[in-house]
Amino acid sequence: LRDNRIELVRASWHELSISVSDVSLLDEGQYTCSLFTMPVKTSKAFLTVLGVPEKPQITGFTSPVMEGERMQLTCKTSGSKPAADIRWFKNDKEVKDVKYLKEEDANRKTFTVSSTLDFLADRNDDGAVVSCRVDHESLNSTPQIAMQVLEIHYTPLVKIISSNSWPEEGQSIILTCESKGKPVPEPVLWTKDGGELPDPERMVVNGRVLSISFLNKTDNGTYRCEAKNPIGRNSTEYVLIVHDVFNTLLPTTVIPSLTTATVTTTVALTTSTTTSATAISTRDPNALAGQTGPDHALIGGIVAVVVFVTLCSIILLGRYLARHKGTYLTNEAKGAEDAPDADTAIINAEGSQVNAEEKKEYFI
Repeated sequence: LRDNRIELVRASWHELSISVSDVSLLDEGQYTCSLFTMPVKTSKAFLTVLGVPEKPQITGFTSPVMEGERMQLTCKTSGSKPAADIRWFKNDKEVKDVKYLKEEDANRKTFTVSSTLDFLADRNDDGAVVSCRVDHESLNSTPQIAMQVLEIHYTPLVKIISSNSWPEEGQSIILTCESKGKPVPEPVLWTKDGGELPDPERMVVNGRVLSISFLNKTDNGTYRCEAKNPIGRNSTEYVLIVHDVFNTLLPTTVIPSLTTATVTTTVALTTSTTTSATAISTRDPNALAGQTGPDHALIGGIVAVVVFVTLCSIILLGRYLARHKGTYLTNEAKGAEDAPDADTAIINAEGSQVNAEEKKEYFI
C-alpha cells in the first residue's frame, strides 16, 4: 500500500497491523495480508466505511403564518451510508403522519434523505417547537437535530369574567374582558344593548375592566366586549340581571298577625265552623316551608275559644231561668182583688197558705 495515510503499526512472525487515518468512502474494500513463507500464507478482510449524515436543515417555513393556512416543512440530510432515518417532533411529541423520500447520491455510495411534515396552522401551535431528528448508526446514539419555532397569527379570543354571580340592587359588579390574540389585540370596546354605556358616572371603563356601582333595575341588559387586531375582530356578550334584595325576615313577621286574625274570626263561629277555620288555617300559604306537623299553639287557642263560648252560653241560660223564676204563683190569691184591705184579702183568699199544701220548686 502506497498511501501516506496508511502506517505499519506492528510486524512480527505472528502479527501484522496497519492504521488508516482520515478514512473516506474510497477506503472501503477488501484488504489482503500476505506472509511470505514457504508456502506463502494470506488472509483477507473487508473494510466497510459508514457515511456520516450531514446536519439536517428545515425548509419551507415563512414567518408569520396565518391561522388556517397549510404549512409544509421539509427536513433534509445528505451523505449518509446506509440511508439515515428522519423523525419529526412537535413539543417533544412525535408526529407520525409524514412523508419519507430516499435518493442515491452521485457517487452511488451515499444517500440523501428528506421528510415532509404537512399540517394546517392552528393558534395552539403558536410558539410550538418543531424539530427534525436524524438517527444513524455512525452517530453513536447522539442524533443530529434541527429545530424551528412556529409563529402563528390569529384573531382575538374574547371571554368576559364577572366578579358577582348573583348581583343585587345597591351592590357593585366588575366585568373583566379577557382577550388573547396575535398580534396582541388593541384596547377593547364596551357597549350595552348595541349602544354606548348609558351612565358613564356609574359605569367606568379602565382598560379591559368595566365597573358598575350602585346597581339598579335599569342596568339590566346585554353587555358586549369587542377586541380586534390586524388579523380580525371578535366579541362576546354578558347578560346582566339585577335581582331584588333578599329579606330573610319576611316569612317570620307574617305569622303572628295571621294567628291573631284566625282567633278573632273564630269567636263568632260554632264548633263546626271552628273546625272549618282550622282546616283553612293549616293551608296558609305563608306557612314555613317544610312544616308538616300541627300548629299546637293554634289548636290550643281554638279550644280555649270553644270553652269560653260554652261558659258564656251557660251563664246566659242561668240568668234567663232566674229571671222567670216562680211566675206560676202569680194567681195564688185568686179572688182577693175585691177585698178592702190586705187582711181581708188574706182571709178571703182561696187556698189560704195557712192550710195550703207547701209548694216546691225544681230546677232542671
